[in-house]
Amino acid sequence: MATKIRLKRIGRRNRPFYRMVVMDSRSRRDGAAIEELGWYNPIDKEHSFSLKDDRILHWLKDGAQTTDAAHKLLRRAGIAYKWHLVKQGFDDSQIEKEMKKWELNHEEVLKARSAKKEQTNKEKNIKSDLPSDEEE
Repeated sequence: MATKIRLKRIGRRNRPFYRMVVMDSRSRRDGAAIEELGWYNPIDKEHSFSLKDDRILHWLKDGAQTTDAAHKLLRRAGIAYKWHLVKQGFDDSQIEKEMKKWELNHEEVLKARSAKKEQTNKEKNIKSDLPSDEEE
C-alpha cells in the first residue's frame, strides 16, 4: 500500500485547522487516516504546530511520501533535516550534534527575520509620516 503523510483539514468554514496524518495515497483528503501524527494551525500569527517526531521518522523509514505542504511543516520543525541525516547514514550521536547546530542556526535565522521585519515597518512608518509634495 502506498502511504502518504499529508494534512487533513478540519475546522469550520474560514477557520482551517489541519491534522498531519498518514493515509493511503488513494483515499480522499478528509478520509480515514491510518495514524495521526500532529496538528497545524495556520490562523495563529506564529502558525503553531505540534508533531510526533519519532512516529514521522518511523513512517518515512517505512516508505511513506510527504506532500508539499506536509514537507514544509517538517522543514520548519527540523524533522526533514533529521531524516536527511538518517538517510546519509549518520549514527545517533552525530545526528544529535548536527540537530543542535541546526537549532542554533534556526534561532539566528528567526531573529534576523524579525529584525528585518521591524526595520521595514519602521521605514514604512517614516515614509507615511513625511508630508508629500502634493499636500503642500
